[in-house]
Amino acid sequence: MADTIFGRIIRKEIPARIEHEDDLCLAFHDVAPQAPVHVLVIPKQPIASLSEVSADDEPVLGHLLVVAADVARKLGLNDGYRLVVNCGRDGGQTVDHLHVHLLGGRGLGWPPG
Repeated sequence: MADTIFGRIIRKEIPARIEHEDDLCLAFHDVAPQAPVHVLVIPKQPIASLSEVSADDEPVLGHLLVVAADVARKLGLNDGYRLVVNCGRDGGQTVDHLHVHLLGGRGLGWPPG
């Protein structure tokens, strides 16, 4: 996997407004938010896309969702929020590093785009 902006954020080469960090993942605010709250939850291990995961990745994938829920509670998203994982170019993925978007702070319409 090629190095990405997220790899540079993980290594602290690029500053980020971090909400959570542990051995498996990092959660930080998106610099181009699409909602009042827009946090990205990323694995520290290099996984380019959801299309490349295997059963071996199950623990980290579950951890990303648990962290997203914890961050949502911490940020007071009590009325709801949306989790989005874009996969591939047609799915809207722009960085080749798996990431979960945590969006909230306003009503989110459906369909999303």
